Amino acid sequence: MKLKMNNIHKFYGEGENRVEVLSGINCEVNDGEICVLLGPSGSGKSTLLNIIGGIDSADEGYIDIGEDCTSNMTEKQLTLYRRNHLGFVFQFYNLIPNLTVKENIEVCSYLSKNPLEINELLQTLGLYEHKDKLPSQLSGGQQQRCAIGRALVKNPSILLCDEPTGALDYHTSKEILALIELVNKKYQNTIIIVTHNDAIKNMANRVLKLRDGQIVKNYVNETTISAKDLEW
Repeated sequence: MKLKMNNIHKFYGEGENRVEVLSGINCEVNDGEICVLLGPSGSGKSTLLNIIGGIDSADEGYIDIGEDCTSNMTEKQLTLYRRNHLGFVFQFYNLIPNLTVKENIEVCSYLSKNPLEINELLQTLGLYEHKDKLPSQLSGGQQQRCAIGRALVKNPSILLCDEPTGALDYHTSKEILALIELVNKKYQNTIIIVTHNDAIKNMANRVLKLRDGQIVKNYVNETTISAKDLEW
C-alpha cells in the first residue's frame, strides 16, 4: 500500500522559542519497499515516523495510506488507522514481562481482522523453540524478534521501525536486519526504518536523508546489499 507524505510541517514550543522541526515534507514510499530514514539526531526523522504512525500530529499537511488520509481524523479514526495499517518496532522492546513469547505476540493478533498464523510466524522469527519462555529468559536479540513478531502478527500494511538495532551489538544487529529483510520478502509489507547508521541505507530500496527537518536526498538504490553483508 503506497504511503504519501503531503507538505508535513511540525513545530515545537511557543513564541520566541517556537522551532520548526519538519519543514514541508513531500514524499512517496511505494508498496513493498524497504525505506530508510537516515539522519543525525535532531534531523526530524523520529518525529516524521511518529506522524506517519499517528502517534503525533502534523501542524500542517497530512499522511495518505491507501484510501485513508490523516487530515482532520478524530482520535477514534486515528486508532483505527493505526490498528488497520501499522505495526511498530522500537529500540526498546516493551514486552509484557509476565507473558510468554507466544502470548506477547498473540495478544496483538486480536486487533486484526486478518492476523498471521502464530506458529508459522514463530518459525519465521526463529522463536518457535522459545515460545513458552518469558522475556527475562531471552537475549536482547530474541526479545527484539518477539517485538517484531508482535508488530507483524496483525499483518500490517506498513511496519515502522524506530532504531530497531540501537540497543543491540554488531552481530545481533545484523541478524535483526536480516530478519527484517526476510519479513519484507515473505509478507510484502512496506518497511520504514529510522536509523543514524549510514550502512543500513545499503539494504534499502529507497533512502530518505533528512537534515534540519527537510529531505535533502531521496533516491532509490539501483542495487541493494543483503543485510548479512553490511559492514560498519
